[in-house]
Amino acid sequence: MLETPNFRLLLDCGLFQGRRDEAVRQNRNLGFDPKSLGAVLLSHAHIDHSGALPVLPQQGFSGKVYLTRATADLAGIMLDDSAHVQESDCRYVNKKERRRGNTCVRPFYDGDDVRKILRRFEGARYGDHLKIAPRITASFHDAGHILGSAAIRVKYTARGNTTTVLFSGDLGRSKMPILRDPESPPPCDVLILESTYGDRLHERAGEEMKKKAQDLIAHAKTHKSKIIVPAFAVGRTQELVMRIKELVGEGRVDPIPIYIDSPLAGKATEVFRHHPECYDEETFKTFSADGDPFASRYIHFVSSPEESKRLNTMKGPCVIISSSGMCEGGRVVHHLKHAIQDEANLIVFVGFQAEHTLGRKLVEGWDVVPIFGVPTQRRAQVVKFNGFSAHADRNDLLNYVRAITPSPGKIFIVHGEEKQALSLATAIQAEHPGTDVTVPRLGSMHEI
Repeated sequence: MLETPNFRLLLDCGLFQGRRDEAVRQNRNLGFDPKSLGAVLLSHAHIDHSGALPVLPQQGFSGKVYLTRATADLAGIMLDDSAHVQESDCRYVNKKERRRGNTCVRPFYDGDDVRKILRRFEGARYGDHLKIAPRITASFHDAGHILGSAAIRVKYTARGNTTTVLFSGDLGRSKMPILRDPESPPPCDVLILESTYGDRLHERAGEEMKKKAQDLIAHAKTHKSKIIVPAFAVGRTQELVMRIKELVGEGRVDPIPIYIDSPLAGKATEVFRHHPECYDEETFKTFSADGDPFASRYIHFVSSPEESKRLNTMKGPCVIISSSGMCEGGRVVHHLKHAIQDEANLIVFVGFQAEHTLGRKLVEGWDVVPIFGVPTQRRAQVVKFNGFSAHADRNDLLNYVRAITPSPGKIFIVHGEEKQALSLATAIQAEHPGTDVTVPRLGSMHEI
């Protein structure tokens, strides 16, 4: 939250994912009074950045939410899906909990709350100068993370002095398919920088990655097994489809059925088609030539619950890409429940897994994991594909800071677990000894 003498502004408003009790506490009580907010600036549509927005009008928020036009379209379908997933998961869990005599859980918000916040959306283009309040302006700068993602630059002018704050949101990577590379950062006095992968480097998405994907598909064909890919419906799903199509097109693998089991992924892919202004040159040319990189005869979008349930009894080989990416809700949890005890099956992770999520437990190699609260034996193999990550790694983050001229006087390291944040802060401080680098605590206040 940025606070001036007469205005309060929120940068992102995401759902917390992790231990159930902690998630309930943090997502119902956001830690501030939404009535006091003048506006929200949203960096991108992923639920860990946008997912608590519908809670705001419940608690009296009446300002605007500023975001790019692509983010507005994506966030609309994602928040609606989030409400449906919460309602569906609550029904499923409550059925079990009632049998045990436990209290029912309830969703954080419903479709009406989503519609209320969507009416407050104000879409903008990259580079537009937006007047947020009498002394506050803002602009969005392409972050290359997912469709519509942006770093946000906020300028505050008072008594002839201007202070500029740049919030990175989540930064993407160069030379990844579909989207343009992240834009060079504009000058700023203060940088608020994400640190998701602040202590590590990604595999490079080159020949080695292709060989790894080729081996997985060969395994599935040999063993007639399923490859379950928990993936967020926006970004990784579309990229995975393009990568598999690439392998088939090069003759390196024979196609096997790919099921995109997420109504949201189908809608999100449609939003991708409507926003070619976000594409890199190669993807733009594909569309311009009447091609569709997201379509093929072996790719099936699954919409109805009945079709989704049929996948659980279907024999392999096949790939099932389903959300949520951290296995904290949605259809993928049902697929894991049915596939996890067969050692021929593969569970493939292509994105970051937050602490205490089911996805994190699987990546860490737990032999028994809780699925819908029931301890379940894991026999399926777990494979990590960090080369597919849409997040900047340590080198990308350091390069982003180096590109800001002159260096900002103050840098806050956020959106990373403590180990990653502290590691990145130490590296930045070593390179920029004149800069004040801080890893803030939850609830701390800093004057700038």
